[in-house]
Amino acid sequence: MKKLLVVIALMGVVSFASAQEKQKNVYVKDGNLIKATLFHDNGEVSQKGFYTEDGKLTGEWVSFDKNGSKTAVANYTNGEKTGKWFFWNEDTLREVDYNDSRVSAVNTWKLSGDRVVSNE
Repeated sequence: MKKLLVVIALMGVVSFASAQEKQKNVYVKDGNLIKATLFHDNGEVSQKGFYTEDGKLTGEWVSFDKNGSKTAVANYTNGEKTGKWFFWNEDTLREVDYNDSRVSAVNTWKLSGDRVVSNE
């Protein structure tokens, strides 16, 4: 009976410990780039994208909230912010245009489709 209680207690400790394990970030070499998948504490994907071997962000990066909903799409070229970036929240879509890592325009829409702000 004592052995059974010890085994049950150990199983409880092991299952609690494995439930508490955090999802580890994943890095995979893809040619000259490294594909990164980063995770929130709850195991949901936080960010996905690529960076160069010397650590510069490149290409498309996508961010997600803790529920797995997309919150941002960004673009980099050799560590520089470029092109159109998009940011979402409950009722708003924001588009930010970058040129040489500087903001060149910002547009914001309510999700109903009405344009609320335009700075072109």
